[in-house]
Amino acid sequence: MIEIGGATYAFDDPLVLGTLGAAALLVLFLVLILAALRGAARSARMAEPLFQHLNYLGQTVQGLSDGQQQLAGGLRSVSEAQAMAQARMLETLEKRLEDVTLRMSETLHGTATRTARSLGELHQRLETIDKAQANIEKLSGDVLGLQDILSNKQTRGAFGEIQLHDIVAKALPPDAFTMQATLSNGRRADCLVHLPNPPGPIVIDSKFPLEAYEALRRAATGRERDEAARAFRTAVRTHIKAIAERYVLEGETADGALMFLPSEAVYAELHASFPEIVREGFSARVWIVSPTTCMATLNTMRAVLKDARMREQAGLIRKQLAMLHRDVELVVERVDKLTTHFGQARRDLDEIGTAAERAGKRAARLDSFDFGDAPDVEGARLAPLTQPDA
Repeated sequence: MIEIGGATYAFDDPLVLGTLGAAALLVLFLVLILAALRGAARSARMAEPLFQHLNYLGQTVQGLSDGQQQLAGGLRSVSEAQAMAQARMLETLEKRLEDVTLRMSETLHGTATRTARSLGELHQRLETIDKAQANIEKLSGDVLGLQDILSNKQTRGAFGEIQLHDIVAKALPPDAFTMQATLSNGRRADCLVHLPNPPGPIVIDSKFPLEAYEALRRAATGRERDEAARAFRTAVRTHIKAIAERYVLEGETADGALMFLPSEAVYAELHASFPEIVREGFSARVWIVSPTTCMATLNTMRAVLKDARMREQAGLIRKQLAMLHRDVELVVERVDKLTTHFGQARRDLDEIGTAAERAGKRAARLDSFDFGDAPDVEGARLAPLTQPDA
């Protein structure tokens, strides 16, 4: 129950309930208004920077509008200038296009001429290439033939002998060497160079251990290379021993000989990988040479031969001078004898002159002699008219 103004009301009275509801709604409305006012104040405080920013944006938009107007004016100026520049550029381009067209025409004409000339040269070069190709094919056949030759031991030996003969014939005069010369022991040397003593005639023998060298080059593993190297050493040592025993003869040849290797590759491999074999050759007085070093050695021998022949010629000249000196002595002796004969003849002529003068005087006396008055002298001796003895 509730009492208001002397009147009592029950809680379940509709009027009381309506009044309480109205009061509650009023209070709730006031609370909502207060909350709304607080929110509005807080929103106003929060919206203040936004208003400032909006103001700034407005000013910026105004500045952009002004700038846009200025930009529009600049764009119109630029557009006009661009139009003028474009017009001038078009004129320039037209002139340059005409010049380029003219130059292109001249260039194309010259290019066509050069192209025609180049095509002609290309045709000639193609013909040359065709000939070179034919030569290459021929050379390939020759190489195959050379391989066939080198695959056979006898033909390989003949190849080395022919190469040695070509080198020796180019380096030495014909009478300075003999190919396939037979020595006193019955052995036949590939080449015997007739050097003077010392050192005496020296033998050059061609050897070509190609099989051992090719096995060495084909070796792929360490074991194969060791076996090939052992075979190569054996082959070269066998050749060195054979040359030292057959072609170094005391009193007949020099105290050494040359082993000719007809391959620079084999020679290089020998000196690069087997220097002990080269030293063994030195010890056996067998010097190993390649085509290049053989030519150098033969040129040195040629100088030795030239010096020896000059010494021989000097001896002949001295002999001829001695004979000339004897001839001069004989001439001097004969001149002396002739001088003696001339002196005797001069004396004889003087005596003849004297006798003639006497005879003339006597003839004069006889011419003036008076025979009538002359006494007859018995036994008078008349002067002889003949030439008196000297």
